[in-house]
Amino acid sequence: MTEPPDGVFAADDFAPEEIALRPRNVRFDWSTAPLHWIPGDPYASHGVTALNLFLPVAERWFSKLLSDSLEFVRDEHLREEIVGFVGQEAVHARTHDHVLDAYLRGHGIDPGPFTTQLEWVIGQYDRRVAQADADQRRKVLASGTHALSAAEHYTGVLGHWALNNRWDELGADPTLTDLYRWHGAEEVEHRHVSFNVAKYFGMDYVAQAAAGVMVTVVFFALMLRGTRYLVNQDPALPRTGYLRLLWKLRRSGKTGGLPSMSYYVRSGLTLLRRDYDPADEGSTAQAVAYLAGSPAARASHG
Repeated sequence: MTEPPDGVFAADDFAPEEIALRPRNVRFDWSTAPLHWIPGDPYASHGVTALNLFLPVAERWFSKLLSDSLEFVRDEHLREEIVGFVGQEAVHARTHDHVLDAYLRGHGIDPGPFTTQLEWVIGQYDRRVAQADADQRRKVLASGTHALSAAEHYTGVLGHWALNNRWDELGADPTLTDLYRWHGAEEVEHRHVSFNVAKYFGMDYVAQAAAGVMVTVVFFALMLRGTRYLVNQDPALPRTGYLRLLWKLRRSGKTGGLPSMSYYVRSGLTLLRRDYDPADEGSTAQAVAYLAGSPAARASHG
């Protein structure tokens, strides 16, 4: 399937908390992967590849935030989930760092100017934590967990989409397809952790909705900016502004190379539900099944 019908995510087969989270060794060889890895759709290719600009920086921040939060977490099961989450995110960040170096630079694109901007954005929060006194530190970390919960909502939603999309039918490069599905499957697998941590730190509905709105704006603004950066660095494509780019991405959503605009809207509105629970979105069983058969995971054991 390309998207869940009527905007409803498939119910999970069992509680995601039943899975012991662990990082997995993976090995990718993208030496032959083309820059336009979704044939006939360079804009969808760059739209997904823009995640490689965003994720390494973001996931290092995710890991640091939850590692810092451990000093205030007394629940042993939640601590175990945080440790597993941090381990998976560390592998994700390292893997996407390699994509930046071996894949993008190999195609003549320097990610440095854009990732430097991202590092500055993340650095603002890090400075806020560093400047907080002992009494304020827990409050600052709590607000960070609220934002992280919203951000992980989108990584889980996109992971679910990646596991059920049309890339195979479109002839997408198998290595990059596996990269995003492996990553997406682990995002689905640990989609509940940041939400549980945010609830532990006292996130109520108002904080959930406020974080959802803020993260939605920032996340999609950065992703759109990253996509435009890649398009304008691509010598095979004309330089483009945001309106023309949005039109191109909308068309990619209709053909299945990217999630549709309506899918994004429905996913965002989910964060405004009072009964929102990430465990209701995606399937842990599907994610674990993909991870057991991922070509990159098998290659690491070969």
